Amino acid sequence: MDSNAGSAESVYVPEAVVTAAKILVVGHFAVGKTTFIGTLSEITPLRTEEKMTQASAHVDDLRGVTGKETTTVALDFGRLTLSEELVLYLFGTPGQQRFMQLWEDMARGALGALLLVDPSRLHESFPVIDLIEKYGLEYAIAVNSFEQDNRHAEEELREALDLLPHTPVVFCDARDQKSSAQALITLVQHLLARAN
Repeated sequence: MDSNAGSAESVYVPEAVVTAAKILVVGHFAVGKTTFIGTLSEITPLRTEEKMTQASAHVDDLRGVTGKETTTVALDFGRLTLSEELVLYLFGTPGQQRFMQLWEDMARGALGALLLVDPSRLHESFPVIDLIEKYGLEYAIAVNSFEQDNRHAEEELREALDLLPHTPVVFCDARDQKSSAQALITLVQHLLARAN
């Protein structure tokens, strides 16, 4: 990962790169998708965030969410060069139901999805899982554990989310580069395994 994120040298993809892969970073409202992409992107990420207003108070459910003042209204975009020949393009989807019509275009050409979930709001992940399955995407679960005390056992999470045995589950903190990278690596390894 480039420590000079956003510098003139890191804006363009190196000429040696011959393969680009599109990965979706998905999840329910206020789960940490924008933070996750910002943590990993080697370029200044594109964000389409808008300030939340009273007009959305009856639409956006802020129960269980503290300190949220903005929301993604279209997408987040970041880039991560994995090797001299491979680059990942990370597309973050908006989490609110009213923006779900964007999924069809965003899912087109994606190799897979990393589904961020909040362990205290697991029920909000079901509509997102339905969309992932609707578009036929392979996926891994990244449990965004901001508070380590709020960890559930993997088996409990698998049962609560009704996951297939081969679906990977990893714990991460979207604010931490190392654990976010490990979540992404878990997804890429899963995609490679399913392709063989």
